Amino acid sequence: MFQTLKQLFAPTNKDLRKRIGFTLVALMIFVIGTFIRVPGTQDISGNLGFLELMNAMGGGSLKRFSIFALGVMPYITASIIMQLLQLDIIPYFSELNKEGPTGRQKINQITRYMGIIFAFIEGFAFSFAFLGKNVGPIEYLYIATVLTSGTAFTLWLGDQITKKGIGNGMSLIIMAGIISSLPTMFISAFNGLILESELALWLGILLFILFIIVYFLIIIGVIWVQEADRKIPIQYANKSTSAYGNSQSYMPIKINSAGVVPVIFASSFLAIPTTIAQFTGKEGFINFCNSYLSYTTPVGFILYVALIFFFGYFYTFIQIKPEELSKNLQQNGGYIPGVRPGKETENYVSDILSKLTVVGSIFLVIIAILPIAFTALINLSDKISLASEVTIGGTGLLIVVGVALETYKQLEGSLVTRSYKKSYRRK
Repeated sequence: MFQTLKQLFAPTNKDLRKRIGFTLVALMIFVIGTFIRVPGTQDISGNLGFLELMNAMGGGSLKRFSIFALGVMPYITASIIMQLLQLDIIPYFSELNKEGPTGRQKINQITRYMGIIFAFIEGFAFSFAFLGKNVGPIEYLYIATVLTSGTAFTLWLGDQITKKGIGNGMSLIIMAGIISSLPTMFISAFNGLILESELALWLGILLFILFIIVYFLIIIGVIWVQEADRKIPIQYANKSTSAYGNSQSYMPIKINSAGVVPVIFASSFLAIPTTIAQFTGKEGFINFCNSYLSYTTPVGFILYVALIFFFGYFYTFIQIKPEELSKNLQQNGGYIPGVRPGKETENYVSDILSKLTVVGSIFLVIIAILPIAFTALINLSDKISLASEVTIGGTGLLIVVGVALETYKQLEGSLVTRSYKKSYRRK
């Protein structure tokens, strides 16, 4: 890490430092925007329920009803739907997926348009749900338009970070929102466990220390899961291992190839019914969502775990397609020792990928439920706001560490590539 920082501040990497500076300025603009309230509105009082994650990912913008209240969540919802549509549900999207970079560009464009449509629908729903019947249809339309514009600007900002910054624009915006809301969570935990607690002072301090330990375990767990991989040996028909000093080629497959995407998708998927409930305003539906789609309820907890497993498998097999991997390996004259090329290789890779996904999803679930278990352990059910912040903060920290690791690797890879090119030029 220190070597990476040393290379980063080298005179020859001035353009890379400019990219980092551009990224920081763009993220600062987003954070400032989360404090600009939509004209004619006020802060949302009370607990947001399952929308707390959306609020945390937006840096508290939903609770403030700011212009960035929707953040990138409509885009994430659109991404989930587009991923599903590519699974031979609609042939047009399946064909686009097979067209390579051109097809992916069209899919990204359609996803953004779909995200804008969802943003308008969600903006109208939130304005109706949180402002009640105190305003007329024109005001609802105005607020929905402002919130949709905020989402459109956020998506544009994410694209600029990807193009002119250090990449991963959308992920970095989510990370910036969560980081800006994490201090509030720790302050609330300190107040709830020590200053405002009915427990003995020493017990409150002990619980707060346990609270910090849980979050350190989350950080260590995410790093371990993200870095662990399974190396599959690869042999090429036109190359001998002896020609390369007995060096062996490997195809690394991560234990958790999907990263933190399953957690984001699972949380977003469970937030959809809550959004609809807020839109309809029906008390029975709202109570149902709070009773059965909340982390702290048994049914909601089981659904959350099941969805993490589902999206873990779903996203892993979209990212790493055994059939295409087998074809590419065969076309390049490569094979796995002891495994026949073609269908047998595809089945072999699918079997390994399935087993690794089970292990990766289990660790992901353990890391995601640590804060929930902590909440139940110290019996915070009577402090709903604090319990929600502890739970959401754990999920948020999971996302932050995952994105930070991915960004660091990308930055490190860029520096290594530059060093290699310089060495090659000297020769």
